[in-house]
Amino acid sequence: MTIETSTPSVNGVLQARHLATAIPGPKSLELQKRRVGAVSSGVGATLPIFVTKAGGGIVVDVDGNSLIDMGSGIAVTSVGNSASEVVDRVIAQVQDFTHTCFMVTQYEGYVEVCEALNRLTPGSHEKRSALFNTGAEAVENAVKIARAYTRRQAVVVFEHAYHGRTNLTMGMTAKVMPYKHSFGPFAPEIYRMPLSYPAHDGLTGSEAAAVAISRMEKEIGAENIAAIVIEPIAGEGGFIVPAVGFLPALVEFATQAKAVFIADEVQTGFCRTGAWFASEHEGIVPDLIVTAKGIAGGLPLAGVTGRAEIMDSVHAGGLGGTYGGNPLACAAALGSIATMENENLKDRALHIEDIMMPRLVEIAENSGVIADVRGRGAMIAIELVDRFTRKPDAALTAAIAKYCHAHGVIVLTAGTYGNVLRFLPPLVIADELLTAALDILASAFEELAVSDR
Repeated sequence: MTIETSTPSVNGVLQARHLATAIPGPKSLELQKRRVGAVSSGVGATLPIFVTKAGGGIVVDVDGNSLIDMGSGIAVTSVGNSASEVVDRVIAQVQDFTHTCFMVTQYEGYVEVCEALNRLTPGSHEKRSALFNTGAEAVENAVKIARAYTRRQAVVVFEHAYHGRTNLTMGMTAKVMPYKHSFGPFAPEIYRMPLSYPAHDGLTGSEAAAVAISRMEKEIGAENIAAIVIEPIAGEGGFIVPAVGFLPALVEFATQAKAVFIADEVQTGFCRTGAWFASEHEGIVPDLIVTAKGIAGGLPLAGVTGRAEIMDSVHAGGLGGTYGGNPLACAAALGSIATMENENLKDRALHIEDIMMPRLVEIAENSGVIADVRGRGAMIAIELVDRFTRKPDAALTAAIAKYCHAHGVIVLTAGTYGNVLRFLPPLVIADELLTAALDILASAFEELAVSDR
């Protein structure tokens, strides 16, 4: 048995790493056998465990193992897996009604969430919002809106981008495996431009933007561009933070070209980076912002928010969906937003950065295999390379992740080359758990990387 700390419990879950069995334990292994016989093999899983309870920064599996959560369900449970505001509001809503379809009979929760999005997103201009189920669905609707408004077709995306798994968003996504392989053909009129990647290209933000803008002008024509779609920090691509000046230059170009600038803030939104939205770090005001993941504390909800004249350019009935803005998800979103505001989770994300960044830099200096430590707030990553060739080392990255999993720490991999470890802890995680997780990570590098020098 291993216990790292004894901080108070959350949702009845002791905030401590506790290994009762090997990972996975016998009960998870039995459930895995059932999964193989029932679930498509096309659905992947990072850890071969099955969860029974979670809260704060801890996830508990069926074997009684308590793992430190450094992934938040891929940036979804930013307020934790069982925030009281979310739980209480969802229970109250489910007792009243679970669904009516907002396009048939309306309800206040949908309007309240749209009002909150209009208030929280960057810019003082008049805004409108529409609600959907997933980030991919919201991205696709943002493109629809941009095309309706501009009467143009071309959509600009960037290298290392991830925008979803629908046909259109697969086409917008850069990485082939596992997202696009064997699933084509994809939607047309999608054009990929180079992303500012400071650790790789050595360019300033303005220099990198000049390259992308020149290509847009020559290969597409500014007058043909409906939308420029970009993640302010590339998520699945490896938590790539563009060089300062890159995003503002793209916004300026989009304005001049009369194209719609769309910020995909599905992973970066809702206090994750130490601001309500990552766009705020450079003071950019997107025409449209796409949100999902952290918006609703674990329930499926997404939104598109933007300038009123753009959002209202679509004909009545052109936007929507049976489950879009489901009342339970809306209740969860209002609880999640209230938690973020009441507990000042925006500043909490910056505190997490202050704890993690120095320690990760120390691990990088000691290991010699970490080429870059980057990120903002509680969205941080390290990029791993071969010690001698300095080429991406996906094998070592996978081995480090496996070590962490075996020792009770949930970490995620990412990156176009599979060589990035990304950290997305819940914003409510205790400092002691962060320190314990970083200790395990340091041990992983000491055993798997440093010792072979």
